[in-house]
Amino acid sequence: MSRTSFNELLEAGAHFGHLRRKWNPAMAPYIFAEKNGIHIIDLNKTVVKAEEAANALKQIARSGKKILFVATKKQAKEIVAEKIKAITMPYVTERWPGGMLTNFATIRKAVRKMGLLEKMTTDGTYENISKKERLMFSRERAKLETQFGSIADLTRLPAALFIVDISKEHIAVKEAKRLNIPTFAIVDTNSNPNEVDFPIPANDDASTSISHIIDVMAKAISEGLSERKVDKESQAAEEKETGSTNKEHAEELAEAVKGKFTKDKDEESKGPSKRPRTNPAFAKKEKIIFNI
Repeated sequence: MSRTSFNELLEAGAHFGHLRRKWNPAMAPYIFAEKNGIHIIDLNKTVVKAEEAANALKQIARSGKKILFVATKKQAKEIVAEKIKAITMPYVTERWPGGMLTNFATIRKAVRKMGLLEKMTTDGTYENISKKERLMFSRERAKLETQFGSIADLTRLPAALFIVDISKEHIAVKEAKRLNIPTFAIVDTNSNPNEVDFPIPANDDASTSISHIIDVMAKAISEGLSERKVDKESQAAEEKETGSTNKEHAEELAEAVKGKFTKDKDEESKGPSKRPRTNPAFAKKEKIIFNI
């Protein structure tokens, strides 16, 4: 069963594209018709593409990797922040910082600096500096928090990017392609679906359309995280069972070694065994010599 349906997408207004004069010819396979100079997206294909993207995101989440959501347009910012924060995935809803992926080490330095400034507020450092310095640090911290607060837990490059409106976020798409990071995106009729790996043809301007598709993806990721938790629990139980079996085996081996050691010690305490004091061959030779 599909995660979404034709009627749900229709109610969300996902079928409305851009004006005909703004269309991208590469979107032709996903356009159903034209009405009043506006292209209508084929929602049957949207259902199929959304299902493919959701299944792929679920597998990535199940593997324990991070998916970075990018949506800086006004209609999508709050939606993405609310839904993606709930599933503990990183997201960018402010301006995309150039080089965020290709120059990730520098971005991590900024995140660490933000953490250091935050620590200064709790360890009493602010009490030992002037009011001017305190105000300067507070402003810098607020700026870093706004820009990088949502990616504070992203300690390494994400395994995938989910983008709302690839025309607006073209820098993020280029950086991901350069690093061979898989890209998922809501693609409208004015964009090129060939620029991303998993395009979802739909209206990327209506908040209802964005909200519905993001909700579908977020649920798929939640399923992946839940399955990962179950896998880890079953693995831990299996390791525990294997560990107890190994412990029993080790105890049996220790008992066997201890028994052998005790037996050898008892035999040694009885004294040395009686052995011939001379070599028989040497004694025979000695006898022959004396007879001569």
